[in-house]
Amino acid sequence: MPVYRDEAVVLRTHKLGEADRIVTLLTRRHGKVRAVAKGVRRTGSKFGARLEPFMVADLQLYEGRTLDVITQAESLGSYGAEITQDYAAYTAANAMVEAADKLTEAEGSLQQYLLLVGALRSLARAEHGANLTLDSYLLRALALAGWAPSFQDCARCGTAGEHTAVVVQLGGVVCDDDAPPGTPRIAKSTVALLGSLLAGDWAHAEAAASVDRNQASGIVAAYTQWHLERGLRSLPHVSREATTT
Repeated sequence: MPVYRDEAVVLRTHKLGEADRIVTLLTRRHGKVRAVAKGVRRTGSKFGARLEPFMVADLQLYEGRTLDVITQAESLGSYGAEITQDYAAYTAANAMVEAADKLTEAEGSLQQYLLLVGALRSLARAEHGANLTLDSYLLRALALAGWAPSFQDCARCGTAGEHTAVVVQLGGVVCDDDAPPGTPRIAKSTVALLGSLLAGDWAHAEAAASVDRNQASGIVAAYTQWHLERGLRSLPHVSREATTT
């Protein structure tokens, strides 16, 4: 059976029998892979904590009939320990890997892999607030999947301007002519924050007021749930810690 190597981030795991585990991976070159880690639940397993969720590893696998089998695992990014020590980071990471799992249902991509690894690394290092990191990740992952929101021009007709009406079903902000009756309006500062999160402008995002962060998070959640038909089960559990202006 063919043997191959690849880098991968662990999305989730399931018990298999008494000592094995099924590991769902997002790999750098082979897309999403489901593989068996034999004996990983035994004390003293050679894999140790390398195949826990949020971990990044260099793997050797061989192709099986239904599931591939992991034969070697070397740690590349031990992010799990740091993330699980902080509840906000842990809940954000769970939403990230669930989104990555759904967005790569058919096939993976190098861009999605690199985006997820970078977001998990940022959470582990506490480079930015967990909520900001999650919201930025979700917007950028959806954009890579072909659902890029518009937070500047009208998402329906393309009219330029500082639009403040948001319709997630239409793809972001819309002009007054395209806004259905009763469409909610948001502050220009919230629209600017959403644009910064999509672009990765951390200086602006971190300077945003708490009211803008909270409103932006709600819009990101709604946009994500709209495009992922089954939604994200972990998203309602995300810790929305208090922020200061």
